[in-house]
Amino acid sequence: MLFNKTRAQEYMRRCGVDVLVATSPVNITYFSDYRCWIDPLFKAYMMVPGAPSDPDPTAAYAIFPLDGEPALVTSPTFAVNASELWVRDLHIFGDHGLDDSLPLPALSDAEQRIFDLLHRPQQNATPTDALLSILKARGLTDARIGIEMEGLSSRAKGIIETELPKAQIKDCSNLIRLVRMVKTEDELSRLTRSAAISETAAMEALALARPGHPIADVVHHYRQQIAEEGADFDHFAFGVRGLGLATEPNYILTNDDVLYVDFGCIYRGGFSDSGTTLAMREPSAALIDKHSALRECVAAGVAAMTPGAKASAAQAAMWKTLNAHGITASSPHGHGLGLEVRDYPIIVADNGQRIRDDCVDFPSDLPLEADMVINLEAMISMPGVGSLHIERSFVVTPNRSRPLIPQDRTRPMQPDQAMA
Repeated sequence: MLFNKTRAQEYMRRCGVDVLVATSPVNITYFSDYRCWIDPLFKAYMMVPGAPSDPDPTAAYAIFPLDGEPALVTSPTFAVNASELWVRDLHIFGDHGLDDSLPLPALSDAEQRIFDLLHRPQQNATPTDALLSILKARGLTDARIGIEMEGLSSRAKGIIETELPKAQIKDCSNLIRLVRMVKTEDELSRLTRSAAISETAAMEALALARPGHPIADVVHHYRQQIAEEGADFDHFAFGVRGLGLATEPNYILTNDDVLYVDFGCIYRGGFSDSGTTLAMREPSAALIDKHSALRECVAAGVAAMTPGAKASAAQAAMWKTLNAHGITASSPHGHGLGLEVRDYPIIVADNGQRIRDDCVDFPSDLPLEADMVINLEAMISMPGVGSLHIERSFVVTPNRSRPLIPQDRTRPMQPDQAMA
């Protein structure tokens, strides 16, 4: 289960919320484990010409009450994706569109469950109708309802407010982000596997880098290797002569290249994000010194990442280390990792802002907690010379932080050494 149920209940009690409703694809997945490829891509106008580009996910809502069983609303077309979820109370809307003219063969238990769901008498024409039916059936029409407003269309919001005039409807978009910061055992397992797949594939791919050849060869091999392990591609970025970062792989590697590389994949919804330095030649002593400074910078950030410490403490330690080496042209920082490539907490200097919605109001400089997964990264770009980079993933433990997986970043990587 991805959903940190205990943490969600603690926030709900503290904030006076009776039920949470997730509306965005990523949080519907988080609440229920339901995933469908099209959900993050779909907009209203794609089925209704002239409609706005409001979010219109085909898996519309996930509902988690403080007391009672959770529920999921999904379209009949994609309900089969929900056949083996831990959430058992499934609801659909609209016409299932099935041709029942032929005899029904034997079905598995999971298939029969979806067949029965699709043929249940249906009163809900839209996903919002289904949500309202659930809330009314649960006696929550006058409840304190936290809804993720960021994934809700303006039309759906208006309908909910009209149909539930006695309810206290609150935006809980940031509350959900705060719940997601601390990982369950299942999410931590997925993130570990995602990182391991990415690291192995990247090391193999970087070993193939050759002067005079396009970096596209490296990127293609990385894509191929992660696919063989059941992961999806997220990104592969690289430096171009210290002038900036590129993602379109048409760059031809040269003998002189020393370049930033940053890569990541997605395994069962869990993101990985990591980076190193690729050197096509033996780096100069000056570049080795700067790379050593980056390594010390990340190590200082790790030492500062303990439960209760503010996120800014890790960034301050990183920045202080680089400054001690005379390096000021860099932006060392970090970020949480989870079902999105950047989760809370964000490891930056305290900006004085607040993380707030109708349910929560906290300083943005969040304290670290055990079972957070956090990336630390630092880079240096030198125009015409190259770019250096280190990015690693860590888990906050009850006493300190540990690497999520082994990641060797002791020196800039050279192709012949990549698989050593």
